[in-house]
Amino acid sequence: MVIARSLCLFLAICTYSVCWAQDSNSSDDSLDLHSLKNHISTRYILEFWGYHDNDGGGVYDDTLKLRYYQPLTISDWQGTLRLDTSYISTYGVNQPHQFAGQYSAGTTMLTMWGNSPDILQKWGGTVGARIIFPFGSSGQWAVGPQIATVYKPSTASKSPVSDFSPLVRYMYGFPSNTATAPGSSPPALLRSLYLFPTVGIQLSPSTQIRFWDENGMVYNTAGGGWFVPLDAMITQRLTKNVLVAIGGSKQIVQTYQQYNWSLYGKLSFNF
Repeated sequence: MVIARSLCLFLAICTYSVCWAQDSNSSDDSLDLHSLKNHISTRYILEFWGYHDNDGGGVYDDTLKLRYYQPLTISDWQGTLRLDTSYISTYGVNQPHQFAGQYSAGTTMLTMWGNSPDILQKWGGTVGARIIFPFGSSGQWAVGPQIATVYKPSTASKSPVSDFSPLVRYMYGFPSNTATAPGSSPPALLRSLYLFPTVGIQLSPSTQIRFWDENGMVYNTAGGGWFVPLDAMITQRLTKNVLVAIGGSKQIVQTYQQYNWSLYGKLSFNF
């Protein structure tokens, strides 16, 4: 029943997104936002991320992450392949044997998305999937579909909004045979719906503030409960090929435990 309800909710949100996208093309939006076609990036992007998180109970996580975007073209299908891998250090009052600076393998995941001119041609969004490998802190296999689209103003200078880029993803975890550390229990299997109502606001030609870009809302479909953060990130493009960003996230609704607050930054190179 939980799986059926989760899939129904995911499909309902996806259907609403597609219908809203199609209707927006013919409506007179005060923000002048229109569904953007052919928004698949053709650039190779390499990013270095750093995170400092607190769970609210005196435990901290320092994470170093490598993220890489690879353009893909298969016949008429165009898309992007994204690889994330990380190292993490967990320490604090409840971690007596862990110290800051001692890193172990974190989560590794692969995400792919794209679209074909023959599929939902009038919509212009993307469909894809993500797989989380049972390495490091993950401890489980997890897979799930995603759907996303991008809306931009037809004339950027007339709107403070640079883009509205909603994304919906559902992840379903499976048990693995990965051994856990002595005295620790396997992580709870992932059964989560992720909502990213990403909004970008142009502060200057090279500066943006982006909301819910890195951290979105999470609904636990297994046991119920929401995690809703306020997430904001300022990006600054230094050159055509180099971008830096710094951001933070603070939970405002947490009936599903994730984290208390998070600080992060990135250095991004595109080619």
